[in-house]
Amino acid sequence: MMTINKFLCFFLIAGLCAGCQPAGESPKSADTKPNTAAKPVIALVMKSLANEFFANMAEGAKRHQREASGKYELIVNGIKDEQDVVRQVQLVEELVAGGARAIVIAPADSKALVPVLKRIKNQGIVVVNIDNRLDAKMLEENQLQVPFVGPDNRAGAKKVGDYLAKQLSSGDEVAILEGVTTSFNAQQRKAGFEEAMRAAGIQIVDSQSAQWETDQANRIAANMLIAHPNLKAILAANDSMAVGALAAIRSAGKRKEVQVVGFDNIQAVQQSIRDGDILATADQYGDQLAAYGIDYALQLLADPKATPADKETPVDLITVDQLK
Repeated sequence: MMTINKFLCFFLIAGLCAGCQPAGESPKSADTKPNTAAKPVIALVMKSLANEFFANMAEGAKRHQREASGKYELIVNGIKDEQDVVRQVQLVEELVAGGARAIVIAPADSKALVPVLKRIKNQGIVVVNIDNRLDAKMLEENQLQVPFVGPDNRAGAKKVGDYLAKQLSSGDEVAILEGVTTSFNAQQRKAGFEEAMRAAGIQIVDSQSAQWETDQANRIAANMLIAHPNLKAILAANDSMAVGALAAIRSAGKRKEVQVVGFDNIQAVQQSIRDGDILATADQYGDQLAAYGIDYALQLLADPKATPADKETPVDLITVDQLK
């Protein structure tokens, strides 16, 4: 009898432990049932964790969770580089399988993430889109409603472009470093830069994608400077690319001849603005952006019948005056 009791006790303890998962660890894909506990699990899925912008976003989300006094559990995850769309799709599936009841996502691609988000939403998972807006046509074709919480990227880029234009003259030549061309925020930032340059009569003589990456931006900017010796400025669609462009300009000995602007307001660019090496950037408050998305996910979890709606968040011009 003692042996049987020990045997039953062992399996009871084993069964209880099997459902336990340490906070913050990636979920196991074997568990396919959503977490229905009183304390919901919310997963933040970002793009490249090597990008300081998303590192700041992760820290902002963790701070929000700590200040929420145990209102929800948080899992933070992301991909190694901006183009690893396949891995981001896998992450979404794994997180939901591991018990996440809400996904707050900055999609690496505005179209490619739509099918997996439709699948998980059909399972009753709350989805909130942040940072990079999902493609409106794809959402419509898939009959999918996903609220976007984030800034007007075009307006933010236009603010930066307008500020740059004041330092230039009509007819001057500039170039654009684009983000991933299938990303809505990259398209909108390019459009904002173009609008500002057209209004000022400034010529855009080159525009290429550097995939959001510093190294690619450095290489492409170096070639731009050779191809267009009269270039007066490079407009980078994010700060990582602005850093790469600045390095190319320094290598070419043109630091005083070619201006650089960016978008995101990361620490490295803040220092470069103070030093006079980068003219301006835009701040979309990345450390708060995830928190805005999480707050909205909590609202939708509390009221499943609510109709999702987009929520616009701030984006501001940052120059040396704001950093004094």
